[in-house]
This record gives sequence, structure tokens and C-alpha cells, in this order.
Amino acid sequence: MTFASDVLKQLRLEASDDKQHLVIRSAGGRGQATDYSFGIEEEYFLADRRTLEVAIETPNALFESANWSTGGQATREMLQSQLEVATNVHVDVNDAREELRFLRREVANVAAQYGFVIMACGTHPTAVWRMSQPSPKPRYEEMIEDLRSIGHRNMMCGMHVHVQLPDSETRVAVMRAMLPHLPLFIALSASSPFWNSHKTGLKGYRLAAYSELPRTGLPELFESKRDYDAYVGALQRSGVIPDESHIWWAMRLSMKHPTLELRAPDTCTFVDDAIAIASLYRCLTRRLYQRPHLSKEVTAVERAIAVENKWRAQRYGTDCIFASQDGPVTIAEQLSRIIDDIADDATALDCTTEVEHCRTIVARGSSAEFQLLAYRESGDDIAAASRWIAASTLSETRADAGRHAQATS
Repeated sequence: MTFASDVLKQLRLEASDDKQHLVIRSAGGRGQATDYSFGIEEEYFLADRRTLEVAIETPNALFESANWSTGGQATREMLQSQLEVATNVHVDVNDAREELRFLRREVANVAAQYGFVIMACGTHPTAVWRMSQPSPKPRYEEMIEDLRSIGHRNMMCGMHVHVQLPDSETRVAVMRAMLPHLPLFIALSASSPFWNSHKTGLKGYRLAAYSELPRTGLPELFESKRDYDAYVGALQRSGVIPDESHIWWAMRLSMKHPTLELRAPDTCTFVDDAIAIASLYRCLTRRLYQRPHLSKEVTAVERAIAVENKWRAQRYGTDCIFASQDGPVTIAEQLSRIIDDIADDATALDCTTEVEHCRTIVARGSSAEFQLLAYRESGDDIAAASRWIAASTLSETRADAGRHAQATS
């Protein structure tokens, strides 16, 4: 693929190292920051514009229009009730934020033309999974054929963050070193307290349901890229999976890009929360990539503790108290330690403000807290949670979301 250099310069773009895609570099000349370029994928629910009930069947024309209006950055997901967007590759966090806002606005405008709204959350409060229909794409139809009811229950939306790490061997080391930190991203992003019109008691129910699928949860303790490849190869030779894109861990090596992909978070209702969590992950990835020896500190014991903390993050969200070998650690304490550790990385990547926003999420709660508040204040009317999500998905502030939710009630 060839790109005209003069055109790219005018558009503040550059070709990636492999010349296969474009990188937005409004802060060009930042040197090694490009080694940690990143992109964000978000999944949204499509819901009836009047009732906010989740869509069952959606027309191909909607996705064709959304794809065209976003420049090829919107597509179907496994179920017809879902829509996914993907940003370009970024090194500047402000550009990423603006693009994510643009993508939400564009797909929302297209959805409105077909009588739908988009809702950014991990689970839809009132969706009935038994009514779900697979998207009319061979990949998803084949997956549903394999997964059966479990595939239909995949009525959940997540956020994925890719960070470029050039060396594949070190990517495996970072994946291992990142294991103890994954529960923090789950807690910060929790936006799935409801399931099938019931309050689950969990702040992040999405991963509880998602764990029914094979090859989910936390990655194994691979010692090297050779070990990882041996695992993938065994599954492929056995006819279990066609390729490694069917590995759905909370974090995985990307099959298509030289990135380490975070998959644990729920879709965040607020854009600023999504950007903050992506920035925290990006900075921590940079720190661990430059210190691959830290992967050896993640033992079988540490992984087992991380599995427990994953559950605690799902259950308690931003009220979580994590387990550690030294005793209980509050989420605020753990976040503060990480922010201190990655201070230099946040400075190098120019996203200190975004990382600091994670403290705000802990202080005022994630989307799950706001959904539950809307539910309680309405006298346990679950429709109020749906109204809040629909309004907040396109809002800039909590106050905006509150006004919009009242207007639609």
C-alpha cells in the first residue's frame, strides 16, 4: 500500500512501520512515543429509540451507512443488537478522545435514521438474551453454531485497547506482568449491574456471563512466545479454533497487529472514562515493556490472587478491596501506587491528566454506580437506568446526562 507523503503531511498522518495502515501523529516528532501508539474499540447496544428496549433484528443498511459515515470504522458484532467502532492508530490522547466522540456521534446519527439509539454499557438492563439473533456474517453464524446457547447469551459489550509493542517476545512478557493489574481495569470500567431486567448485585456482571465462553478469563503463565505459539498451534491442529482470534482472554496478543490488546473492560458510558482507562493501560504497558524482567515476579500464586481479584472487581467495582500477599488493599491505594510507578511514562506519553482522571472514577464511581442511582431514585424502575445510559452515551458531563435522562422520562 502506497501513501503520498505530501497528502499525509497535510492530514497529520504517517504510514505505519509495516506500511499497511495510517497513524495519526498530530504530535509528530515525539520520538519513541510512536512505539506505544494505541487504538480503542468500543461495542454499543442498539435499542429502540422510543422504548430503549434492545434491538433484536437490525438492517444491513444501517451498518453500511455507519461504515460509510465513519470512513470504514463501524461494523457489526456477533449479535444483531451490537455495533462496534474502532479508532485509528493514535499517539496523541486528545486526538483519540475527539475521534471517539466523533464515532459515537456518527453512529448515533445513523442509528436514529433507522429508529435506534446507541447505548454504551457492558450489559443492557432489560435485554432478553433468549431473543438474540446472530449477525448475518459467516464468521458469527459459525461461532453461534459452535457455541449454541452460550453464544446467544453473549449479549454484552466491551472496550478493547490496543498498544503497539514491536517485539513479540517482550509482548508475551508484558502480558504475564500485566496479570495482577487486570482487575483494576475491570473495576474502573464496571458498567453492567443489570441482567435480564434484574439487579445482579454485581457492578460488572458482563465478565461473569462472558466466562461461560471457552478461552476466556486471565491468560496463562506463558514463559515465552514459543510456549504461547505451541498452545495456539495445538488448538489449531486439533480443529478447536481456526486461528488465534478465537482466544478471548481478558488480554491477548493481537493476531493482526503488533499490539497487546486489553479486553477486560466493560464499554464505558462516558468517553472521558474510556480515555482515562486506555491511558492508564498504555502507560503501564510502556513501563512493563521497558522492564520485561518484572514478568518473572508473576508466579502461580500471583495469578491465583489475580483470579480472586477479578471476581472482587466484578462484584464491588470502585468499592473493591483487593487481596494481596501483604493483606487487603483498597482500590484507591492500588491505583495510587500504579500512578506513582508510571508517572514518567505518563509524562513521556503526554497523558498525565487522563491518567489522573482514574482517581475521579474511583471517587465518584463508575457507570454502574450511576445506573444503580438512577434505578433507586426512580423507585426501582429499571427503565430509568436505560434512560440514563442512552443519555450519557453522548453526553460530555454527568449534569448533561441527568438533564437528558429527565427529558426522556
